[in-house]
Amino acid sequence: MVFRSLCRHAEIGANSYLLDTGNARIVLDAGLHPKHDGLEGLPRYDLLEEGSVDSIVVTHAHLDHTGSLPVLLNQQPQAKAFFSPAAAELATAMLHNSVNVMQSKRVELGITEYPLFTHRDIDEVERHFETRGMERPFDLDPEGHVRATFHDAGHVLGSTGITMQCNGHRVMYTGDVNFEDSTLIKGAVFPEDHVDALIIETTRGDSQRRPDYTRQNEEQRFVEAMARTLERRGSVLIPVFAMGKTQEVLTMLHRFKKRGLIPRKTPIYIGGLSTKMTVIYDKFAKGRTRRSDDSFHILEDMDLEAGTKKRKGPIPLQQGAIYCLSSGMMSENTVSNSFAQAGFLENPKNAIHFVGYADPASPAGHIRLGQTGDKVVLDPKRLPVARNCEMEIFDFSGHATRESLLEYILKVKPTKAFLVHGDPRASAWFVAQLKEKLPGTETIVPEPGRDYVIG
Repeated sequence: MVFRSLCRHAEIGANSYLLDTGNARIVLDAGLHPKHDGLEGLPRYDLLEEGSVDSIVVTHAHLDHTGSLPVLLNQQPQAKAFFSPAAAELATAMLHNSVNVMQSKRVELGITEYPLFTHRDIDEVERHFETRGMERPFDLDPEGHVRATFHDAGHVLGSTGITMQCNGHRVMYTGDVNFEDSTLIKGAVFPEDHVDALIIETTRGDSQRRPDYTRQNEEQRFVEAMARTLERRGSVLIPVFAMGKTQEVLTMLHRFKKRGLIPRKTPIYIGGLSTKMTVIYDKFAKGRTRRSDDSFHILEDMDLEAGTKKRKGPIPLQQGAIYCLSSGMMSENTVSNSFAQAGFLENPKNAIHFVGYADPASPAGHIRLGQTGDKVVLDPKRLPVARNCEMEIFDFSGHATRESLLEYILKVKPTKAFLVHGDPRASAWFVAQLKEKLPGTETIVPEPGRDYVIG
């Protein structure tokens, strides 16, 4: 049995991996790299012979795990794609939005290979989609050589890890995982039995959480910062990812209003893509997924200024409002980027609050690294903007801490541990820790395109 990374680079990006059992070939995730345009954003699908893949496992709907799925299925039309039910619906919506983004980039940047797939392509490959529930074993290939089980990964709605039994060996792939309960989504429930091979994310391996951190205290700090801004008649911009972070923040805001921590009549704005994702989140309430408040429906129970076809024109900038706008990294031509440039950052009464990761090279990263009064380049095609507003960073990551990931590795005691989805410094931390704490485990940072034998 062989494991091969199909990533172009050993880092966070276009996640995709091959598990070849000799009897079946399984691709784990089919991502698109968020920092590379055109064909450079794709995994190394040229390393797969046409017609050779039995199935594709999609652990969740973020584009770095599902964004190239139509490309892979066009090359491997005999394959089936397995998701949880919620992940399948979210992925379909995200992929359709990705087509729109690629079409815009083709015009604006002259990237001739865009779009990599069309809306019609997505409709056609949907017939390959197979949904499976959590903790219900199923076959990943027609002959039943690989028996698999999805486990709730606690990262975003519908996110899964997967165990695979094949050739007398047990392989676990975590996907993106969070072991802690967040505001809306409950933490991961993973098996703790020994595995022969563990393929595990290492996203936060280079960052140590504050020793005094608690989720409760972080939420308190968050609401106090918002309340200060609203009290001085300023507004709050919270750059968020349309799927996952938006719904987590909205759930927090709902609770804050119910407790009287922020004024109940505070207007809250979200964009169009966030609204589409939230509709799906609400659909999977009431027992369909594990969540902290099962009866809560965001769009029904909150008085939101939601992005719909009924709302014409740009989002209005007003005093005393909260804006949860995508993208979380404030990439060019996104709602949060455009809104920040439209007079928001210059106003010292306002505040911008970051609630998740931002690449240092992104517009959000530029803001986070700067000081009050600095001019920030939000779009190379436009003049820099002075950041006079207050800026705060909060830790509401959807990824497990490095300590909890390490704890999980020590529990399952893998014969081989493949460290993926992390930059070199993150991987290096895990390598050093496992060398000391689990010397019997072979720890591997897989090189793209190289085959590693399991068992």
